[in-house]
Amino acid sequence: MIKEENKFNFTEEQKEVLIGLLLGDGHLEQMSEVTYRLKIEQSVEKSEYINHLYEIFKDCCSREPILKIKPNGNRSLFFQTKTSLSLNFYAKQFYKDKIKVIPSLSTRWLTPRVLAYWYMDDGSLKSKESKGTILNTQGFTKTEVEFLIELLKTKFNLEAKIRSQKDGYQIYISGHSYELLKSLIYEYLLDSMKYKFPLDRKTKI
Repeated sequence: MIKEENKFNFTEEQKEVLIGLLLGDGHLEQMSEVTYRLKIEQSVEKSEYINHLYEIFKDCCSREPILKIKPNGNRSLFFQTKTSLSLNFYAKQFYKDKIKVIPSLSTRWLTPRVLAYWYMDDGSLKSKESKGTILNTQGFTKTEVEFLIELLKTKFNLEAKIRSQKDGYQIYISGHSYELLKSLIYEYLLDSMKYKFPLDRKTKI
């Protein structure tokens, strides 16, 4: 029997952040045939980010973020929600045979806030000299990455293309879309995560 207190009534913010995290490194851990919990882990250098995420989901959690020290000495912070039936719907969308996939519902779900949390989780600069940005989608198939690129184009008019890497496929968002991308996500980026985003373009006189 599922405990009543473990049935989450997600706010719109929680739903959008959850989807952004699942597009990134967020993980739903299956605890029974129909129940799951959200598990979030980041290096201690990203403590502000992990604590921020915890504040968003703390009404779904029973413990604050915990320090984990790995055998190689690397340190990370993690937290997890309580086991809940409420995550079953998202698990069915994002996992097939225990492999993370891109849901077709992403066409409805992708919003600026979803994109911002996806970017904080899995985005990076192309280089310090470039206004281009990267979404590290190596965990998805080429077809799924192409679907996401088309979604970024149709939903937000972002200029994006696929980049083949040794470990899979990335999404490259052109520097030509820098101002547009910034207008979509910058207000949601934590100060400690803005290092991932290119600096402003110089204004031509």
